[in-house]
Amino acid sequence: MKKLNQFFINGEWVSPLANKTFNVINPSNEDVIAELSLGSAADVDRAVNAAREAFPEFSSTTTGQRLSLLNRIATLYQARLSEMADAISLEMGAPTKLAVSAQAPAGLGHIMVAIDLLKNKAFEEYQPGYILRKEPIGVCGLITPWNWPINQIACKVAPAIAAGCTVVLKPSEVAPLSAYLFAEILAEAGVPKGVFNLVNGLGEEVGARLSEHPDIALISFTGSTRAGIEVAKAAAPSVKRVTQELGGKSANILLDDVDFEKMVKQGVNACFHNSGQSCNAPTRMLVPKKKMDTVLAIAKEAAEKCVVGPANQEGVSAGPVVSEVQYNRIQSLIQKGIDEGATLVTGGVGLPDGLDKGYFVRPTVFGNVNNCMTIAREEVFGPVLSIIGYDTEQDAIAIANDSVYGLSAYVSSADKDRAINVAKELKAGNVHINGASTNFMAPFGGYKMSGNGREWGAFGLDEYLEVKAIIVG
Repeated sequence: MKKLNQFFINGEWVSPLANKTFNVINPSNEDVIAELSLGSAADVDRAVNAAREAFPEFSSTTTGQRLSLLNRIATLYQARLSEMADAISLEMGAPTKLAVSAQAPAGLGHIMVAIDLLKNKAFEEYQPGYILRKEPIGVCGLITPWNWPINQIACKVAPAIAAGCTVVLKPSEVAPLSAYLFAEILAEAGVPKGVFNLVNGLGEEVGARLSEHPDIALISFTGSTRAGIEVAKAAAPSVKRVTQELGGKSANILLDDVDFEKMVKQGVNACFHNSGQSCNAPTRMLVPKKKMDTVLAIAKEAAEKCVVGPANQEGVSAGPVVSEVQYNRIQSLIQKGIDEGATLVTGGVGLPDGLDKGYFVRPTVFGNVNNCMTIAREEVFGPVLSIIGYDTEQDAIAIANDSVYGLSAYVSSADKDRAINVAKELKAGNVHINGASTNFMAPFGGYKMSGNGREWGAFGLDEYLEVKAIIVG
């Protein structure tokens, strides 16, 4: 069992000020894999102090100096890529293939994006009558989730460093192994003292103190909408910048001219990707009502080909969900779908056949779902797909927009221009056309209760910069 009993503060691994621990569980077999020390408000304070003291010097570094640091980080990350994949697979249950092909490389991808952007970033521009400057905002508090752990860490830390900010990171206590490894990489890369600090802990203590701390200039939070609201409340008295990437209930509109055999299968697989534990998962599939029976047959076949099992087992396409808490919540929502009258096409409550240990969920498809049902309104965060019928294209758009969330959406059509026109009417921060994958250069973030601000690419870098106008007389 690993002992994760230190924090990285001011360039050193230090012991916490209080003796509180948390057991990290392997969701594939429920074994304890690590003992994690939990931080306190006092630990946050000393990390913030280190970051505050480091900020004046680091914010004055040249673009070349920060590029050199980021390139060293990228090189060391690449060297430990397989180790990162193993850590993610162990801590949150991503199948080995997914961890190797997507989860671990995502972190490197965001570092490389920051490098590419920094090479050509203009931090000062001369305009008619004024000088426009973009300056690092200050000390940044970063709070990240467990579902895509290193993706969310890197997409915050890399642009913050590129901008010249100093940071305090609180990763999820449920999946801390990848964060520890990332801290080791930064330490080996020679990140200056106080520029990057890691404090583990619970949201209600470490996260709350970061959010309210008067010396934190920006809080970047990824997690549930419920927690995001608490972060914003805590941050409000100090009027700090708050950026949030929160929940989602993404609609996947299949227009009436698509190849249903292809796009339904693709939609099922996308929903079940990462065991459904993605905020932008296409969990509401909208199809013409006259095609409902055909769609349900295709979806059933696709779902039943999903192989569920331990993360390290060969051939597995869906691992466990991350914890017992998540498992129980998903089971409750599946039962709610049955109780509210949705058609259970496949899956359902309980463990998949042949599995009696671990937090495994049966890949579940509901048909004939009404958009007022709980499974169509709440973010399940598991391998559960709701298929909803629509009458017309405008009806599909209305159903898609009838949600408190607006993170992502998906539109498929044989006519790309038609799909793009539908996309323009959707209230979502990202719309994928005909199954297009994510693009790290494109801004990522949502409308409505899916958050505010944007991560990734140029927009993500600008979140860590203040804008100053120097008016010249």
